[in-house]
This record gives sequence, structure tokens and C-alpha cells, in this order.
Amino acid sequence: MTDVDARFVAAVRAMTGDVPAPAALPPTAADMFDAQMLSRHLDLAARALRANERGYYTIGSSGHEGNAAVADCTRPTDPAFLHYRSGAFFVRRAQQHGGVDVVRDVLLGMVASRDEPIAGGRHKVFGSAVLAIPPQTSTIASQLPKAVGAAFFLAHARRSAAIAPPYPADAIVICSFGDASANHSTAAGAINATCRIAHQRVPIPILFVCEDNGLGISVRTPPGWIEAAYGARPGLRYVCADGCDVAATWAAAKAAVTTVRQQRRPVFLHLRCVRLGGHAGSDVEMVYRSRAEIAAAQAADPLIATARLLIGAGVRTPEQILERYEQLRARVRKQADLAARAPRLRDAADVMAPLAPRDAGAIAAEVRRRPDDAARGEFWQQRLPEHEGPLPLSAHINRALGDLCVQRPELVVFGEDVARKGGVYGVTRGLQARAGRARVFDTILDEQTILGMAIGAAHLGFVPVPEIQYLAYLHNAIDQLRGEAATLQFFSQDQFRNPMVVRIAAYAYQKGFGGHFHNDNSIAALRDIPGVMIASPSTGADAAAMLRSCVAAAATCGSVCVFLEPIALYNTRDLFEDGDGLYQSDYDPDAAHVPIGAGRVYGDGGDLLIVSFANGARMSRRVARRLERDHDIAARVLDVRWLAPLPAAELLAHAEATGRVLVADETRHSGGVAEAIIAELIDGGYTGAIRRVSSKDSFIPLGPAADHVLLGEADIERAALALVG
Repeated sequence: MTDVDARFVAAVRAMTGDVPAPAALPPTAADMFDAQMLSRHLDLAARALRANERGYYTIGSSGHEGNAAVADCTRPTDPAFLHYRSGAFFVRRAQQHGGVDVVRDVLLGMVASRDEPIAGGRHKVFGSAVLAIPPQTSTIASQLPKAVGAAFFLAHARRSAAIAPPYPADAIVICSFGDASANHSTAAGAINATCRIAHQRVPIPILFVCEDNGLGISVRTPPGWIEAAYGARPGLRYVCADGCDVAATWAAAKAAVTTVRQQRRPVFLHLRCVRLGGHAGSDVEMVYRSRAEIAAAQAADPLIATARLLIGAGVRTPEQILERYEQLRARVRKQADLAARAPRLRDAADVMAPLAPRDAGAIAAEVRRRPDDAARGEFWQQRLPEHEGPLPLSAHINRALGDLCVQRPELVVFGEDVARKGGVYGVTRGLQARAGRARVFDTILDEQTILGMAIGAAHLGFVPVPEIQYLAYLHNAIDQLRGEAATLQFFSQDQFRNPMVVRIAAYAYQKGFGGHFHNDNSIAALRDIPGVMIASPSTGADAAAMLRSCVAAAATCGSVCVFLEPIALYNTRDLFEDGDGLYQSDYDPDAAHVPIGAGRVYGDGGDLLIVSFANGARMSRRVARRLERDHDIAARVLDVRWLAPLPAAELLAHAEATGRVLVADETRHSGGVAEAIIAELIDGGYTGAIRRVSSKDSFIPLGPAADHVLLGEADIERAALALVG
């Protein structure tokens, strides 16, 4: 980067003759140039800090500084989801707003200081609550789905009148990304969803900004590819500009922003940029770029181009530009030296403090808050669900969702087939007719978009309850939870939240229907996401109560919750004998609060503790009855109910009371829930007997063959008899 710096200085010094006057000059060109120069000096400081082992982040924005013009054409009240090379945009927005020491803030992020105001040293990000810029970490297009969601719900909030969004009525959403990222499935899916929404003439005010430098680290983007891929998409206006020419970029951005703001329609702004220097400090670009290519990129340096514009217009002399450039260099260097001495995160507790803040008292109070009786009666057309008689699990979820719609006008339910059809299994049947099309609606068949929409909705103040139709369908979209939803509070110190309750039809044991994609039993990828709550009820009463707890946690604490619903138990009516009806129960709108991480125990037998959840909990209760009847073994069953966090204290107490623990785990043998349960027991000091039974490490086949690889009651009973002896 030192050669880029030196080349700029030399180029400006050489501008001593007649420099052609530009055809037009934006009125804020001098201010934008300051933002461009500051962004460049921040890049230089990042490399210097790293070279002296005082900094930890060197991906820069050099060559992309034309994006300062995009910021100039938008407002600090327009939410922006930024590319990691949109540094000049970030600086220019801070200038527009005032009161933000952008140099200090960015440098504190580079040195991982706990004083950095958005992420607190947890990552170097472009993010600021006052600037309406949610922090992004590695933006390989993963921010596009939530940006689309934010744009959709920005307009949706005005139509539904359920909430007052935190942004003005004519706000737009900006989302920037690189040309390599434009090939990612998240980008393709998000832009496809945008086109589909616009095709239906539904407002979606989003400005996509593709900063195209022709490289994805070392892999070249074919010339003309971005225009070919996005230049003629239905419902999406395409605008292209030379991103190295701040005047051309400003004119194109001004037109694009006007279209989005006034027409509430999406625009794709394609900026042709250059990348100056390697991808990051450790990247040696000479390995894959010729000297001629590097020289051509340096000749197109946007800072040189802007200097030429200002000199040609008579706004600045070369001497004034170089003087200002050195003033900004001195400012950045001084701040870099101060930042390098700023405090770091102290310990694990300091690092994890904003991970998933949870206030048990606030959650309990919210659960106890009743919906208005008159509104509830109107919603249910005076046929209240508590008077219906015993209901199966699916109906309990349906009635709880209905009551939550009454209680929380900002709650929205969406997903594939959830509206008119009421879901594949009828769990949301009738809710659209009662709550309205603005609050219960179908989405495109794309799980990345569904989860991204939920994140965007949450940014606008909604409490989204998206549905993923089957557990297996989650896996191609899980980064929207792992990399985006679950990290936001962590990387913003709780200044931004994206609360949600993701309902998923889960697990196996369906009769007469299934195969791998409809009977998936793998949840390991969910369980290791820090901070995410995982609820897994086995009964209707628990499902309703736990759903209320999840929504309360989302609404009061910003929690990200996954609600795993056992498909095979949706309509199960019997527990022990055919026709006994014991697996149904009356719906209770005032049921006791189920705290996050609290289990439920069945029985008080002292010979054996069987630990399970979901389908396994029902099987274990049936086995416990046979053990007592046929073998005089008194067993108790602990339904953990929450897979994250586990009910560790209850688990240990019941284990100590019996001295024998059998974990019945319907997930896979490797990476299954049993591993975590047994680890909790050992970590807690339990020294008694432990055994587990689980499903096999296999995909689930179609038909009766599934029984060969799934946990069954016979497996549980054999293991229990062997353990008790």
C-alpha cells in the first residue's frame, strides 16, 4: 500500500498544468474527498498497525472510495448493510450525521479494543446504531437476505400499521457487496426474492450496490458478467457507473436513490471499481496479478480522479490537496497510536457478556401479561379455545399462536404454505383469516430468504415467527442463524437486536410418509450456535407454554429461539393404550410459565432416571410404565424440554436421586443430544451409572426400513433392564 500512497502524492504534485474542468461537480465534492482520503489513511494505518503487531484487521477499501458518493446521496436514517470495502461510505455517513468520531471508532476496531463503540473489540466492523448501520462481519453476501427483509418490512409496517418503524416513512435500505459475492446463493436468492416481490407490485425500497473490482481475492470476475447477470432482471432497475469517478458515481447514485425513495422500487447500482493492494495484508497480489494489471489499477485510483476534478473545477489547488492529505494522515496516525494503547477485552466473561442477554424476570412477567379479553373474544369469534375440550399438540400450537397474535400486534407469522393452506400439517390453519393477510402470509420457497426476512423484520421492530417446513430444509440456510441472527447482539453489544422464534417441523417417526428430507433427526448444527435457545416440547400443554416463553424472550430480550415441533406427535391422541386419549389436553391460556431451560419430570421412581425429549419422551413414559408393570422397576422420566440451555441442575438432582441414568436420544449417535446430557452430568460431578441409546448414524430411509435406524421403545426397554440389572 505504500506505493499506492506515494503514487497519489506524486500524481497530485504533477497536476501543475491546465487540468480540464469537469462537466459537472457535485456540490459536496470537497466533503466527499475528505471522506475518501480518511478512508485511505485508515487502510494505511491498518497495514502499519499489523506490521507492528498492534492491529488485527487489514482488509481495506482502497480503490472503492467512490462509494462515498452513495452515502452522500442517502441519509443517516436510511438503514445500510455494508460490504467490508465500504469504508468511505461509512466515513461519509459519519460526516453527515456529526457527533461520531469515525477515525477513532474504526481504529479501535482494528486493534480489537473493548472501547470500540459497536462491537467492543469482538470484531472489526462497519457498524453504528446512530448511523443506522447494523454491524456486518464477513459479508460474503450473507447480509443480502436480511437487507431484503428490512426493505420489505419497512414498507409492510406502513401498510399494516401494527408498529411505528424506527425510520422515516420515506426511508430506503442500502445493501452493498462485492462482485464475487454476487455469485453466492444468498445473493442470488435475495435478489430473486426482491424481483418476485417487485413483480407483484409490492413496495420494496432497496438499493443494491455492487462494488465490482473484478476480483474475488485472486479469482477474476469475467468482464461483463455482473451486467449480464443483473442488467435485465424483471422488476429490478439496473444503473451502472464508473466507481472511480466520484462525479459519475454521485449522478448515478442520485438517480438510483430517487427512484427507490419515490417509487419504492428496487434498483441495482453497479459501480466499476479497482482494488488497490492485495485482498488483505497477508495477500501477495503479485502472485496472481501482473505488474501491468497492478499499474492500471493504480492509475485508476479514485483519489487521483477526485483530486483532478477538484483542481479542474478550481475548488482546490494541488498544494491544498496535499496539505489536507497530510493533515488527515497526521490525524489518523495520532489516533492509531492512541488506539493501540486502548484496553482489550479482559476475560471470557467480558467477551461473552452481550452474547445472549436474558432477563428471566422480564420474560416471566411478559408471559403472565394477558391479551385483552374483548380482543381475544373477537379474534376467536367468541369460541374460545379453552372450551374446545382435549386437543392434540398441533392444535395447542395453533391456539397459542392465535393468542400471541392478539397479545402482540407486532407478531408476524410467515413461511411456505402457512397462510391459505395453514401449513403442511395444518398447524397454522385459520390464522390468516383471523389475524389478516398482513400478519400471516406465505413466502417464496427459499429458506435463506425466509430467515433473512425474519432478521429484517426484527430490525424494524416486528417479532417474527417464521416457519421452516422441515428440519432438513434448514441446513442449506443455517448461516442466516449461525452467521447473522445469532451474532448481532454479540457484535453490537446489544445495540441491535433481531428477535425471532423459528418454528421447525422436526424429527422422524412419521408413518406412511417420509424419507430423509421429511424425517431428519440431525440438530447438531443448531446446538453449537452460541446463544440460540432451542425448545423441543413433547406435549401440547408444554408446546403452548414454551411457545409463549420463546416469544416473551424474543420480545423482551432479543432472543433468537428455535422451536422444534415433533411432527409425529402433532396429532397423537393416545399415550399408553389405543383410544385412551391421554396424550391430548385442554388448552389453558393462563398456564403456568415454563422458564427457559426448565425440564418436566414424570413419576418419582427411585430405581432409574430416563432422560429424553420430544418423541423420545413419549416413548420413555410408555417404557417406564411397562418397567413398573412387568419388572417391578420404578423409573422416573425427565423430559428436558429445552435442548439449549439444558436443565442442568434438574438433571443432576434426579440423577443423584436414582443413581442410574439412561439417556434416550432420538437424534444421531454421533453429535446427538445425549452427548451433551452426559457431559452435563459428568461436569456436575455425577458418579453413578450412565448409559445411552440413540438412533443410528444414518440418513432416514423411506418406509418401514426407517425403524432399523431410529431409536425405538424396545431399545429403551432393553437398555433400562440391562442398566438396572
